[in-house]
Amino acid sequence: HRFRLGLLPTPIHRWQLPDLPPGTELWVKRDDLSGMQLSGNKVRKLEFLLADAVAKQHDCVITIGGIQSNHARATAVAATYLGLPCHLILRSSRSLVDGDPGLVGNLLVERLVGATIHQVSKEEYASIGAARLGAALTQQLTQQGLKPYYIPVGGSSALGCWGYLQAAEEIAQQQAELGQQFDVLASACGSSGTTAGLALGAKLAGLGAEVHAYAVCDDPGYFYDEIDGLLQELGWAGAGARQLFTAHNAKGLGYAISQEEELKTVQEVAVATGVLLDPVYSGKALHALLADMRADPEQWRGKKVLFVHTGGLLGMYDKVQQLQPLVEGLGRSHRMDVSAAMKL
Repeated sequence: HRFRLGLLPTPIHRWQLPDLPPGTELWVKRDDLSGMQLSGNKVRKLEFLLADAVAKQHDCVITIGGIQSNHARATAVAATYLGLPCHLILRSSRSLVDGDPGLVGNLLVERLVGATIHQVSKEEYASIGAARLGAALTQQLTQQGLKPYYIPVGGSSALGCWGYLQAAEEIAQQQAELGQQFDVLASACGSSGTTAGLALGAKLAGLGAEVHAYAVCDDPGYFYDEIDGLLQELGWAGAGARQLFTAHNAKGLGYAISQEEELKTVQEVAVATGVLLDPVYSGKALHALLADMRADPEQWRGKKVLFVHTGGLLGMYDKVQQLQPLVEGLGRSHRMDVSAAMKL
């Protein structure tokens, strides 16, 4: 059972980035265009998860993530579409957790659609864990007479994986229409569900493409183990995670912590192609992919690479202070001389 929440299929087009290895073609699948408020990869998972919530007659939704979680924002919007109140457990810094969370980025949308924000500190999140925090709020709301539906971090459950199992079928249809055969599928990896669905889906759809997952948090070993668990829950008894995809470390200084060179990649891609990357997921992933290409161009020579842009534009607003000097450095803002216009 599935609700149609996203604007699907999302387009695939050639991505003319400069300085690629000889003969390498880069294409992009625009899952950032899956819907304005719902944009990104999360809507694909929510189509299945919220259909399950409604089918089981739940009357509200709980999910959990970082203070600028794209998944939390998408869940809040999608739940509101369906008339389900949404509760978000969001981790914030210890110095800010007791105050109003503000209206920057994803928070603006979440609060406009009426989601209830439950803030916890990063330390509390690390020591207690997402599952126990979710269970505690579920218990609290149940005691109030509600029937909450809990969605794990990133919507990354076995059911959520169906979003990208379906996306792999979509890619198979689109590459046939385009007359292309992609050698590599690449995307950011943050909570496992997108990668699990894409990697298994690529195999089941017969895409014949290598799948590369760029981890923006934790390390490759963690994701192999997590995705092996998801595959088991899906009932898959074939090849394990390490055979289905290759994980790369792309977290840099840490989750949602941006380095200047990563943001410079985001800026350069925007100026060159008009495609805006979020700094937490696709920005880090593309930065690492391009670094891999520069480090070993022969490995990528002649390959057609499809990069899945997983959205998250609203997270950009949390990086304004870091982006400001890069944008100012372009020197493309000035006071217009209106004297000539006055003479017309």
